[in-house]
Amino acid sequence: MIDRIFGALLTFCLLAAGTVAIGSAMLDYDRQAGEIRQTGAAQQVVHLPAVEVTVKRATVAQTDAAEPSARNLQ
Repeated sequence: MIDRIFGALLTFCLLAAGTVAIGSAMLDYDRQAGEIRQTGAAQQVVHLPAVEVTVKRATVAQTDAAEPSARNLQ
């Protein structure tokens, strides 16, 4: 019986903690946004050069002749 009470209590605590965490994150975001608006600080944008990646294709598939033990599998 104690495990049912403990499980319910643990679930309730997790739900309450999640609600508080989400609420505080929302309020903190509004506070940070207000500070950015007041200071008028512009975000720095960095443009990186384009990169082209080329590789050789490796042979992945092997035939049964290369792996004789594959015939013994059932």
